[in-house]
Amino acid sequence: MVIINNDRSTTLKIKLIGINARYSHSCLALFYLRNELETRLSGLETEICQFTINDPYYTLLQRLADESAEFLFFSALIWNSDLVERLIGDLLAVDEQLRIVVGGPQAEIVGVNCAGSSRLTIFQGDIEAAAPEFFDDLQKGRLQKSYQASFLQSTSRTLSYPYRDEDFKLHLQNRAVYYESSRGCPFFCSYCLSSAEKGVFHKDLDQVFGELDDILLHNPQTVRFVDRTFNDNPDRALAIWQYLKDRDPATLFHFEIAPDRFTEPMFDFLDKLRPGLFQFEIGIQSTNPKTLETIRRPIDSQLAAETISRLRRRENIHLHADLILGLPFETDETFAASINGIWAMQPHYIQMGLLKLLPGTEIRRQAQSWGYKAAVKPPYPVLANRWLDQQTLRRLYWLGECLEQCVNNRYFPTLWHYLLSRGEDMAAFFTSLARRFYRQGYFWKAATQKTLVRLLLEECEGRPDHALIRELICFDWLRCGHRFLPEQLCYREDAVDNLRRDLYHRLPQELDGLYSAGERKNFIKTSVFQRFSNRALHQAGLDPQTDPALVCFVNERESSVHRLNKICLMQITD
Repeated sequence: MVIINNDRSTTLKIKLIGINARYSHSCLALFYLRNELETRLSGLETEICQFTINDPYYTLLQRLADESAEFLFFSALIWNSDLVERLIGDLLAVDEQLRIVVGGPQAEIVGVNCAGSSRLTIFQGDIEAAAPEFFDDLQKGRLQKSYQASFLQSTSRTLSYPYRDEDFKLHLQNRAVYYESSRGCPFFCSYCLSSAEKGVFHKDLDQVFGELDDILLHNPQTVRFVDRTFNDNPDRALAIWQYLKDRDPATLFHFEIAPDRFTEPMFDFLDKLRPGLFQFEIGIQSTNPKTLETIRRPIDSQLAAETISRLRRRENIHLHADLILGLPFETDETFAASINGIWAMQPHYIQMGLLKLLPGTEIRRQAQSWGYKAAVKPPYPVLANRWLDQQTLRRLYWLGECLEQCVNNRYFPTLWHYLLSRGEDMAAFFTSLARRFYRQGYFWKAATQKTLVRLLLEECEGRPDHALIRELICFDWLRCGHRFLPEQLCYREDAVDNLRRDLYHRLPQELDGLYSAGERKNFIKTSVFQRFSNRALHQAGLDPQTDPALVCFVNERESSVHRLNKICLMQITD
């Protein structure tokens, strides 16, 4: 039992500490914790403190060790638990009266690694379900070594609104706002901590609408719903979407969705949605049936593919699809098939994450029988298993890093569309490109868009369609808003500047829908013009009447997910 010396103050002072992966993130748990503590305790003063894992350690340590609080509450997660453990050791050493409480998914591990401290308390589970004993012990300064609580298993379940008006200026300014309309997950994936508890709790819709109204009063840039499967109840999900659409705020809403839980009314609604309002994160994980069965992820891969492809056709929702490298029964060949399968779905963003053997998950308990080797420290990334030796897994990891640099931006959409249309083996293409990245060191040094252009052209050197690929890369470069071409793309005799000067004399005084006579000079000055072959423009979805044809890249963004520059075909007559 931990007993506090109460000489410091009659007011109990507690700092609530979140150490986020980056500044734009926020720690939702701190706001729930603050509200519960202030509701259940008297004579309490709390302070929310948010830092990042990249903050200078000594500066962070000194900011926390200022002797202004009797208790520090840490939220421990896989990306910060090593740092939390280090801070615990140093903070307890410099302040002999300080007490620390650790919660979050990594709390138990932190407790094991810091077991020698008598002034450390571990809280496992949800603060909303904490027994009165915890708050009584805290108020009296007689904390035990550990406490446990489960919201989903409690008989009285209520999720209150975590935020206050002042939070949006003090703690959430220039950060994403995290919000949950439900807690729990309908799936029981063996690699996920959410599988440890059964059940899903949904807030009443009227409560959700009221809380969203309050959040939107503060005009956040991004609201990320942390519901593990937002559309597990399609009708409920649609009602929330409709509510947000009716308000039409200048806010991006992020949802984690299951691709096989869509209904026709949902598709009909999403078809009419304006670009820039919603973003979907879609967990595919694998397309290998044996793998999906083993990890207990009951997903219809064909239906998932149809859903993503259907959503992509509208080009109004950013689609982020996930694959996991290192799952059971996923071989080199089946993972390549998963990559090609997800490419065929054409999401905007492909995230290829490494499997993490999280303590407390089923897959961690099965690790030895499946030959898993993983890092001993958080976040416990897998290094090899029965199906992928270390060399193969390393090669696939670099493939994923190559995808991250080349695909998960808006640089080359026309090129990727072309390669897919000709039946390219995308896994093989990026495996080869990744070797080039590795040899030239671009996995550990920055690669600009210009550098990516060079690497892609080098990779495609010697292909019979090299000239076409170069044209498509040039087209994509100009759609990104660049006004000049890099040397590798200056393959035409008529340079961009020369072509613009020539058009000053040849373009008509006005063009309906583009410019008036008074706007002509500025239109030509701010636009970029380039000639492309008929074949290249067909790949870009255009229907030119001449070969080559003149394309104007207008200095104005289109209304779409990528927000590329608008384009138009120019018909010039002498």
